[in-house]
Amino acid sequence: MAYILGVDIGTGSTKAVAVNANNNVLAVAQYHYPTVSPAAGYSEQDPEIIWQAFKSAMLEIYHNLGAPEAVGLSSVMHSLIPVTREFVALRPMLTWADSRSSAIAEKARVSEVGKLLYEETGTPICGMSPLFKIIWIRENQPSLFAETLKFISIKEYIWFRLFGEFKVDHSIASATGLFNITTLKWHIGALRLAKISEDKLSEPVTTNYTKSGKFLIEDVLLPFKDVKFVIGASDGCLANLGSWATETGVAAVTIGTSGAVRIASKKPILNFEVMTFNYILNSETYICGGPVNNGGIALQWLLKNVFGKVNITEADYEDLFVGVENIRPGSGGLLFLPYLLGERAPIWDMESCGTFFGLRIDHHQSHLSNAVLEGICYALNDVLLSVEAQVNPILQINVSGGFVKSKIWMQMLANITGKKVVRIQLEDASAVGAVRLAGKAVGLAGFDLKGEEGEVILPDMLKYQSYSEYFRLYKKVYKNLSDSMHELNLLKQ
Repeated sequence: MAYILGVDIGTGSTKAVAVNANNNVLAVAQYHYPTVSPAAGYSEQDPEIIWQAFKSAMLEIYHNLGAPEAVGLSSVMHSLIPVTREFVALRPMLTWADSRSSAIAEKARVSEVGKLLYEETGTPICGMSPLFKIIWIRENQPSLFAETLKFISIKEYIWFRLFGEFKVDHSIASATGLFNITTLKWHIGALRLAKISEDKLSEPVTTNYTKSGKFLIEDVLLPFKDVKFVIGASDGCLANLGSWATETGVAAVTIGTSGAVRIASKKPILNFEVMTFNYILNSETYICGGPVNNGGIALQWLLKNVFGKVNITEADYEDLFVGVENIRPGSGGLLFLPYLLGERAPIWDMESCGTFFGLRIDHHQSHLSNAVLEGICYALNDVLLSVEAQVNPILQINVSGGFVKSKIWMQMLANITGKKVVRIQLEDASAVGAVRLAGKAVGLAGFDLKGEEGEVILPDMLKYQSYSEYFRLYKKVYKNLSDSMHELNLLKQ
């Protein structure tokens, strides 16, 4: 049976999704791995564990379906791994959520070079950027910095383990803060800021760069020797492709551990104040928008740290969603700022913190749950409005990610944004996007995968009017508390 395998290397797991030319998902394999936080603001993973998860996911699909026609890769952005001359990781990988370099990024953001750097790289000036992670290593671990042969991402690590070559696709490169998104070359000014030469980075290639499986290094992957591997793009860009959000007036919203709002554009959409990102999907398309740090992770925190659920199950999430079904907009006068990991777009304040505002004695668990769900939607709406202010009106939101199965939450998102919400892809949209890109790259007819219309969720405009007032207050609460949040962080140190 002919199929293409899309493999998404995510924050919490690697997922392989097999899709045929009729847009049918034939099989899914998913392998999870841990994240370690050895200190406040640190977020680390073992790249070797991720590599093993990647192989396991591919081989599980192979044992069920045989070899695919092609493999397309998707990957999380902003990771950083310094590797030695023996091609071994010198330290654990810094994930996108690692904020130890935030002070360095903030200093750059208010400097004379900050605006120019943003406008030429398209990457927000933020601690998530590999550029500032490299500077942190140079300043705090100089011997490790000197020993490093290459600074690479998790996808580059996987690609090297597959084929023994250091390549980085334009999409992942455009999320590093080190890449000029117009010239498609490493940015000279960013290299100078990091104090590294171009040879410390991988060779940039297009997102349709393809390698034959006959060049695979490990014997265990010999079943894929006749398969074409397409390097693909970043998970955010491919989520737009996989959820059919590449047309004018359509935005993609992903709600996983974190979240993001993205639209497709033929040119970068630059706004230094809110620092919209501008990442490359292919030679014709930029994916522009903003990320939020706190998506499903805020729900996980609520269930585990507040409600005392030790091992969170699907039933726990279902109980939470059912419990809020009859709660009115505004959660009984309770607002939640979901900045548990600080926040990226549009406030770009890694020292912001989670806040319940308006808590009273008559509030119950269901009010807290509803306020957290609303808070995540408010954060996404904040980004949506920032992006919409620079482009044509956004009429439709195509949603994907691990939490879109809850119609209650998706109805809330429609009511808060006032937009039509369409649940396009309940499987992994990034992996499906990798399938679409790979099919086109290797010339496989029929794999453009014209998606189904999806389930349409229309907003309740009376609730939208009510939510508009709460959203206005939500923004005001952060503005009034931001200085106090920063002072509180200083007291903790």
